[in-house]
Amino acid sequence: MTAELVRGQNHTLPQTRLEIRVSAGSPVVAGATLGDEHGTVRGTEWVAHPGSPRLPGLEVSRQAAADHRLAVDLDALPGAVHRVTVLLALPTGAGHPARFGAVAAPFVAVTGLDGTEIATFTLIGLDTESAVAALELYRRQGAWKVRAVGQGYSAGLAGMLADQGLDRAAELAASIQDAVASGLARSVAPPPPRAPDGERVRHPAGPAPAPTDPAPPRPGSEPVGGPTTGPAPGASTGTAPGAAAPGAAAAGNAAPGTVGGGPIDYAHPRRQTSAPPPPPPTAPAAAPGQPAPPVAGDATGWSMDERLYNQIWGMFEDLARAVAAYRSAVDFAESRMEQELDRALSDPRHRMGGAGDLARERARDKCQDLTARAREVLDRDLSQLAAESAVVEPALPAPYAGWDNPVWHGYRVPMELPMALRLGDLHLPERTDLRIPLLVRLPLERGVWIDSGRTASEAAAATGGDRLRRLAMDTAVTLAARLLAVYPANEFSVHVIDPAGAAAGALAPLTDAGLLAAPPASGAGGVSAVLAHLTRRVDLVQMAVRAGAADSLPPDLDTGEHLLIVNDFPHGFDDRAVTQLRYLADEGPAVGVHLLMVADREDARDYGPVLDPLWRSLLRVTPVADDHLVDPWVGHAWTYEPCRVPEGSRVLEQVLALVAAARRADPR
Repeated sequence: MTAELVRGQNHTLPQTRLEIRVSAGSPVVAGATLGDEHGTVRGTEWVAHPGSPRLPGLEVSRQAAADHRLAVDLDALPGAVHRVTVLLALPTGAGHPARFGAVAAPFVAVTGLDGTEIATFTLIGLDTESAVAALELYRRQGAWKVRAVGQGYSAGLAGMLADQGLDRAAELAASIQDAVASGLARSVAPPPPRAPDGERVRHPAGPAPAPTDPAPPRPGSEPVGGPTTGPAPGASTGTAPGAAAPGAAAAGNAAPGTVGGGPIDYAHPRRQTSAPPPPPPTAPAAAPGQPAPPVAGDATGWSMDERLYNQIWGMFEDLARAVAAYRSAVDFAESRMEQELDRALSDPRHRMGGAGDLARERARDKCQDLTARAREVLDRDLSQLAAESAVVEPALPAPYAGWDNPVWHGYRVPMELPMALRLGDLHLPERTDLRIPLLVRLPLERGVWIDSGRTASEAAAATGGDRLRRLAMDTAVTLAARLLAVYPANEFSVHVIDPAGAAAGALAPLTDAGLLAAPPASGAGGVSAVLAHLTRRVDLVQMAVRAGAADSLPPDLDTGEHLLIVNDFPHGFDDRAVTQLRYLADEGPAVGVHLLMVADREDARDYGPVLDPLWRSLLRVTPVADDHLVDPWVGHAWTYEPCRVPEGSRVLEQVLALVAAARRADPR
């Protein structure tokens, strides 16, 4: 049965030798790029186009045409290739349309060598774009899948190739168009795709109604960085799931930012390597027609921790796109039903008798059928992801694991810093029990704000003010404990500003273990002293780094990482203290000083917009479940829940006791 895909939807490929057939309303240029595990095109030798139509395992057409056949042998691709992206572009020059919105919607079909269609995709909704990434074939858990992409670019081929990480993309784009214009190696256009009954496939006469894109995140939502970068300048918004900002690690900005107070880059961090990473574990053989059983650590990476990190990002993206495809299909079905109902009501013949009722019933039945089919596909994808999560979660190392994972009961103080830390979990309403870990890269590249305000969400409004503040401070303490636990002994220090002493109870696990750098600072004098100490450290380290004179730092200066927890802001802060706090938020992460604020933004409204840059520079999380975080692919609003210690468990105290013992055994 042919899978009729909508944007974002994927389908398993039952074979590796394929044809990709393109049918367009006017001549188009067809090509393909090869991408590595990050989707990056490593060079021009990874691009198949009319001027260079053959690559190992891939052959494309040699000229612009209304119909194309592309040959793909996935088994013959180089081992470093994890993705094949099929590209379409309009030829430049007089007599050719300048945008896809002016021509019939292109139709793409993935077929077997016998012509049997496996999956089809109609690229609807294009407008000003002159190039489009139509679909991609990608490797996941040892199996190949096809995904309908439909990401258009008003910047043309140059913008599309640049978005895939290709250097000198503009030069290659120009050479491709030159090859098309000069008619290099002209060949007879291939025949159009054929339906199973041998009849010519009819190309759509015009653009079909576009499925409604997922609703944009509400104002104030935080983007999550992801393993892909956002669209290049000129990429059309609304034609594809572009990155808003993953890091997400999912939400809010788990991704790293630039240092030194510059703009934060939310793109998923791409680790540069000089040699290929070790191969991932081999998945067990799958039954015929079934996906391969999931394996923990099946992504690429130098170590198991890195492979698990990349695998979690892959799960995050797959879940985002699967739900986007489902929502898009449902919106499309409802939109078509409304159109059919409008036509039925506007027909005078349907205003009397049972004809109108019959037309309405048929429209509703068709909508329900389309919705049920979309839900069936979604349930299949969700079940596969749930099976993968069930394998991955028990295999996670302590920094990636929740407090309920048994790995914490075998905790040992690490000798080196891990690459990431789990801040909580993310889920979508389509399946709330399928959780994606929210991982942030270490060392932290932006501070964290735990919002204790009751106006933050409905869940916060339903929680008493005192309880909400206690939950916020508990969340801060457990996060500080995780940071202390994943750093080597004596390489991470925690400072606390608690002007009114309201957080004494929540801070008990840290104070009882003796893991605070000093007693919590209280009153205006204590606030001033802590801020002055950390500001001095930032200034001295910055000057030493800029001068290349790290040896000149004072001997009493602690060069380890520092975390400042601020409770009840802005109580106890004057204008000078607020300025110092903003300075630490902007400049501190680059030199190892990190900010963790527990505050209600409404309490600081008297400062007006002067504090807006402070709030924007921090990753906002909540002590109760809230859906303010968005992914970088399709912009879903994800519900975030913090990592909590299981009720009655002593694991937090046990871990902190081991950290304290390691510090005593290795004094500095």
